[in-house]
Amino acid sequence: MNAPGDHLHQRMGLEILEASAERVVGRMPVKGNTQPHGLLHGGASCVLAETLGSTGAALHAGPGRIAVGIEINATHHRSATSGHVTAVATRVHGGRTLATYVIEITDDEGRAVCTARLTCMLRDAR
Repeated sequence: MNAPGDHLHQRMGLEILEASAERVVGRMPVKGNTQPHGLLHGGASCVLAETLGSTGAALHAGPGRIAVGIEINATHHRSATSGHVTAVATRVHGGRTLATYVIEITDDEGRAVCTARLTCMLRDAR
């Protein structure tokens, strides 16, 4: 059993603000999620993107099924050095075995920081 705060998204301070199978919105602080030069770590953006996309895919899959990320790609447009980044994951495909989301991450000024795409495999829980 996992202890509270024992999941990566919790340690990174990620908050889910809205969640449905079609759209998931979340945010994460830049502080604590930077690389040595003080810029938001690209991997942190990927964690944010995969968390939101996987949440949407799990909601799409429904009870008794799980979503497992099988592919993610990310384009980093600009750096963020303070405040929060906010992400919106929008479903672009929702089938029986696959779900794909595009995730747009922006800074506090609404400027594009990263655009990612996540595909999840949907399967029955064991």
